[in-house]
Amino acid sequence: WADKKLEELSKGMQQKVQFIISVLHQPRFLIFDEPFSGFDPVNAQLIRNEIMELKKQGATIMFSTHNMASVEEICDEIGLINQSKLVLQGKVDEIRESHRQGLYQVKVRRPISGENHQALLASQFYQLENFHENDLYWNFSLKKNADCDNVSIFSELSQKFDLISFEESIPNMNDIFIQTVQKLNTHE
Repeated sequence: WADKKLEELSKGMQQKVQFIISVLHQPRFLIFDEPFSGFDPVNAQLIRNEIMELKKQGATIMFSTHNMASVEEICDEIGLINQSKLVLQGKVDEIRESHRQGLYQVKVRRPISGENHQALLASQFYQLENFHENDLYWNFSLKKNADCDNVSIFSELSQKFDLISFEESIPNMNDIFIQTVQKLNTHE
C-alpha cells in the first residue's frame, strides 16, 4: 500500500486515506461531503464512530449527505437544501418535535369477547387510522384528537385491553425531508 499512488487505490481506500489526512491534526472545524458513500457497512460505522469522537472532543463538523439516518444520529443542527435553496433549518430534535402528528402504533392482545373492533375502539380521544388482526393480537394506528393528552388514551386502552405496546410515531428526518419537498413542489 505504501508504494501506491492515491489514484491507484480503490474508492473506499482513497476515502479512508483522505479521512485520515483530514483528521490527523485534530482540526476544530471539518467539512465532509457524503462521508459514508462508497463504504461497506463496517467501514461506514468506523468513520461514523470517528466523526462522533471528534464531535465529542468539541470539533465542529459540517457535512452534506443524502443519508438522513446519519443526520439524526450525528447532527445537532441541520439545514435541508432542495434545488439549491435552504428549505428547513434548526435543531434536529426541535424539527422532529414540530412535525409530530399525534399518531400512535398500538398492539393489544385480541379480546376473547369476539366484539367488533370498531365498537371496542370507538373513543372520544382518538380516531382509528388502520387496523390489522391475527389470532392473538390487534395492531392498529390511531390519531390523537387535538384536545387530548397521551395519558387519557393510554388509560382508556389499558382499561379495555391487555395492552402490549403503545408508541408514538414521530417522523424521522427522511420523512420530514420528503414531506417538506413535496409541500414545496405542490405550491410551485
